[in-house]
Amino acid sequence: MNTKTDFIGNIVAEDFRTAAIFKRYGIDFCCKGGRTIEEACQNKKLNPEKIYEELDTLPKNNDTTIDFSSWPLDLLTDYIEKSHHRYVEEKTPVLQTFLDKLCKVHGDRHPELFEVNTLFRESAHDLAAHMKKEELILFPFVRNMVKAKISGGDLTRPGFGTVENPVNMMQHEHSVEGDRFRKIAEITNEFFPPADACNTYKVAFAMLQEFENDLHKHIHLENNILFPKAIQLEKQFSE
Repeated sequence: MNTKTDFIGNIVAEDFRTAAIFKRYGIDFCCKGGRTIEEACQNKKLNPEKIYEELDTLPKNNDTTIDFSSWPLDLLTDYIEKSHHRYVEEKTPVLQTFLDKLCKVHGDRHPELFEVNTLFRESAHDLAAHMKKEELILFPFVRNMVKAKISGGDLTRPGFGTVENPVNMMQHEHSVEGDRFRKIAEITNEFFPPADACNTYKVAFAMLQEFENDLHKHIHLENNILFPKAIQLEKQFSE
C-alpha cells in the first residue's frame, strides 16, 4: 500500500482500520474513493502530511481486521446481503418511527427535524429498491460468474449486457445516498442532539449515526472491492 499514490478506496480496501482516519477528516472513502489523499485534501484545504503520518502509525499487525478483498465474490455478496442489507431492513422502520415521533413532539422548537425526516424517508425508499436490484439482478450474475469460473463452463450472458451497466447504476445510487446522509449529518450538527433533547431524541440521533456508519462500510465493500473485481472477472470470459 502506497498511501501517497493509491486511491483512498484501495487504501481502505486493504485495511479497513484506515476508514476511521478518513472519516475523522471528513474524507469520503466510499462514494468518492477514486481519489488520492492529496486530491481529497486539496478540496478540503487539509494538510495531507498529517493523514500520511496517521496512516503510517497504524500497527502493522492487522490480524483482527477482516480482509474482505481476499474473499471469493460469491461469499462477499452473501455477506453484504446478510449483514448490510438485513441491517437496513431491520433498522429502517425503527428509526422512521423515532423520527416521526420527534417531529410530532419537538418539531415546533426544532423544525430542522422535518427535513431530516424527509431525507431519511427518501433514503429508506430508495435503498429498498436499490437492494432489491442487487439481490435479484446484479448479485445472482456475480455468483453465476464465480460458478462458471470454477466449473470451466460457459457463462450465460445477462439481459443487461455487461456487468458494468448495473455497476454504474449502483454507484450512481450510492452517490445519491452518500449526499443525502452528508446533508443529514450537516443538519444534525454531526448527529449531536441539542441541549433540550429527550432520550428518544438522543437514541434517534445515535441510530442515524450508526446507520450512516453501516452505509459507508456497505458502499465501500461494493464500490471498492466487489464491483471492480466483478468487472475484472467478467473480462476473463472474453479472453
